Amino acid sequence: MTVADRVPLDFDPPVRKLRALLLGIGDAELAGPTPCPEWTVAALLDHLMGLSYAFTQAARKRTDAPGTGGPPPAPSAQHLSRHWRSSLPVLLEELSTAWKDPASWTGTSQAGGVTMPAASLGIVAMNELVMHSSDLARATGQEYATDPRTLEVLIEFLSQGPADGTPGLFGPLVPTDSEATLLDQALALAGRDPHWRRPPRRRILSAPAA
Repeated sequence: MTVADRVPLDFDPPVRKLRALLLGIGDAELAGPTPCPEWTVAALLDHLMGLSYAFTQAARKRTDAPGTGGPPPAPSAQHLSRHWRSSLPVLLEELSTAWKDPASWTGTSQAGGVTMPAASLGIVAMNELVMHSSDLARATGQEYATDPRTLEVLIEFLSQGPADGTPGLFGPLVPTDSEATLLDQALALAGRDPHWRRPPRRRILSAPAA
């Protein structure tokens, strides 16, 4: 069975998991590091907002919307909306709803200035959602898991890419052992270190009592 035989994919479960992760992010964590080099938690949230909107428009076959005709701007903590806690969940629900339409998986679609078969672009959208949900969970000390069937599709998709990565999309393949989970395998194929963990927070020692 090929990847094409297993689409369309259901965006509802990963969207629900990501929305739950958002509830566990405190303001103090926004400046913290993530598995994405040079991206803070705030920058990653900004990226999630942009990709959610862009892939929603791709599902609707809109090529004139921001984020579809050309590369998106670099994620930025400064660009993150002050209302991300209320607006990002809405964008995610719109993303999930848009890809429920069978027509979204047919023909061709465009996102970030790249045109490809809609079924492939839907898998790219799912991969972005799962990878960055895992990034966000690890960056904020939360647990994350997703449907094994979805991970199998992503692993097959990612396995087709070059081992040295795709600039601007995936890093070089990271070796894993035979006991790696499906999520760790997918992360490694996307160029992420499955063992990345956020650095321990510095403890502030109080001054000794007089």
